[in-house]
Amino acid sequence: MSASTHTPADPTSNHRAIENLIARYAELVDDGDFAGLGVLLADATFTGSGEPVRGSDAIEKMFQDTVIVYADGTPRTQHVTTNVAIEVDEQASTAVSRSYVTVLQALPNLPLQPIAGGRYHDRFERRDGKWRFVERRVRINLVGDVSRHLRQAAAQR
Repeated sequence: MSASTHTPADPTSNHRAIENLIARYAELVDDGDFAGLGVLLADATFTGSGEPVRGSDAIEKMFQDTVIVYADGTPRTQHVTTNVAIEVDEQASTAVSRSYVTVLQALPNLPLQPIAGGRYHDRFERRDGKWRFVERRVRINLVGDVSRHLRQAAAQR
């Protein structure tokens, strides 16, 4: 077998690598590690409620400007990602996924509660044998009390 022969990757390992990226995003948000989010999404376009953002520095700044962080360095949230569906195009080294997200939050003066629910639509590519985000589109369609999570909502309180 020559070095240029392409050997398809194990489909299970592709799905697991992509699931790990999706899980890593939730961990970084919940840890308040916005620099880490910038690195994770460095090759991606992120579209949330505002204009699309691209590039590590721009994505880090967008999260810093949007999400309230508390004394413990976190937004006091838990992003729960479920119903993950992944489709891999092995020959193109690309993948797409769809998933649900439920955001929970608790503070000393706020009992644990869901504050938002929606969907993620993601695109990935494999470069140099490693999967990475190339697009994350967030669509939040159920909104609770986000006034202790998002700066804009807090300003409107």
